[in-house]
Amino acid sequence: MPLQTSLSAASTHPLSLRPLACAITVLAALAASGASAQNFPITPGQRATADQVAQAGVPLSELAPNAPDSYTIQRGDTLWAISGIFLKTPWRWPELWGMNRQDIQNPHRIYPGQVLYLIKSGGRAILSTSPASGGGDVSTVRVSPRTRYESLGDSAIPPVSLQAIESFLTEPMIVDEATFARAPRIVATQENRVLLTRGDRAYARALYGDGPQNEPLRIVDGKSIDYRVFRNATPLRDPTTTEILGYEAQYVGKAQLVGSETQRPAADGNGKTPAEIVPATIDILAAKEEMRVGDRLLPEPEREFTNYVPRAPETPQSGQIVSVYGNAVRYAAQNQVVTINRGRVHGIERGHVLALQRESSLITDTTDQTRPQLRLPGERNGLMMVFRTFDKVSYALVLQITDGVKVGDRFVNP
Repeated sequence: MPLQTSLSAASTHPLSLRPLACAITVLAALAASGASAQNFPITPGQRATADQVAQAGVPLSELAPNAPDSYTIQRGDTLWAISGIFLKTPWRWPELWGMNRQDIQNPHRIYPGQVLYLIKSGGRAILSTSPASGGGDVSTVRVSPRTRYESLGDSAIPPVSLQAIESFLTEPMIVDEATFARAPRIVATQENRVLLTRGDRAYARALYGDGPQNEPLRIVDGKSIDYRVFRNATPLRDPTTTEILGYEAQYVGKAQLVGSETQRPAADGNGKTPAEIVPATIDILAAKEEMRVGDRLLPEPEREFTNYVPRAPETPQSGQIVSVYGNAVRYAAQNQVVTINRGRVHGIERGHVLALQRESSLITDTTDQTRPQLRLPGERNGLMMVFRTFDKVSYALVLQITDGVKVGDRFVNP
């Protein structure tokens, strides 16, 4: 339900900016209570950091060199970008929140049109939705009576841009070799069609061979089950050890199970005639590419949060880029996605920000008569944020970059 905000005849009197800021805060709180879909988690560590900063602010030395005295939040802004405007390090997001705890109770409730003021005093700085009081008259603004309808729950700015990663929340999937090998397959089409697309009907089965058996494809309690359709599981290898960390399955579409897989006993009853296999019936719901016999099915996973809190990892992290996502793409630029050789078992979590490093180079020291070889240290090349994790690998979005990122490049804590 859209949240209706109304300023009636009572607003013909001048309203100071401070009460107006309070009104904004109240509206944000109302939206927070009524839009549970965007009530994203805040960790105890982030809250503790914010509480500490809320008491004292941040040192002026931690501010960005060109931090403005005020900033009006625009549509399309992200918490990452706003943090970078005021602070030297954008992943220090909890401190930005802590600088404004009184006006912003929930950091995921910042809306276009709000003005953030940077207030400096005693070598420290805080943020506020009200300007600093200069000891004189408080600035006022006259608000004309009007009624405005706006869905505040949908308009809050996200921590990072979600457009670049939206498809990755539903499409690529990392599986192990055994899972992919035993996945149910499309085995037949109506009228012997070669290719399938949205609206077509096809047939699939899960029971294969003499090896470990899957459960047959069945409708349970009359409820249809959704599956993702995949093809060509590509091995992801560690750039150093060559260990296969997982298989990236190519997403081609989505199907719904509408009829169960069964077996009919032999008609003669003496076992000489094999039982008839009746494959499951599926309907194609969506097609990124045309599907065909042999493509495989994996159950639709639970929907993950589509919002993230950029932050530095709590433990030391280092690793390498495993792949750059996209056909025939060698280098990743800003807002492109890479796969890294660290995952849940290594303590990697969604929202972790990692620093990319240039590959170190080998040179000859011409100032030394013996001409020794020197390995120059790797320099920082940019930042990326993890947004989806698996056991041994994760997907990360390149947030900032100086030069292109390629397979084998290393990353460390920011």
